[in-house]
Amino acid sequence: MARKLSDYPVHLGLGATATEQPSFTGMAWYGDYEARTAADGIEGRLVSMHTFDAPWDAWEMHPSGAEVVLCTAGSITLVQEVDGREVRTVLSAGEYAINPPGVWHTADVDRPATALFITAGVGTAHRPR
Repeated sequence: MARKLSDYPVHLGLGATATEQPSFTGMAWYGDYEARTAADGIEGRLVSMHTFDAPWDAWEMHPSGAEVVLCTAGSITLVQEVDGREVRTVLSAGEYAINPPGVWHTADVDRPATALFITAGVGTAHRPR
């Protein structure tokens, strides 16, 4: 059955599994996801897709693994905090960047843009921007 990744993220788990997740409902969804997939530990990956029409209002950081950010439509500016300074990388459709483990990051957009994320989400932290 075909599903929209923006509505139904996928969990990549141990043993090369791929499991459809319940419909994405907002930020609280992530806590439920972490509980559902806890047995996979830091090896599990969340594959999700989101469209943004404004800059993010928070920073996030994934301490347990790298995150791939692939722009699929529009343009997104990935902002990473590296050695106390902001590093900005503009991604156009088809381009990707990697958020290394432990690197705080956020994003800017000035018109709608869509990105696919492959995230090592265990222990993800957020802080206001």
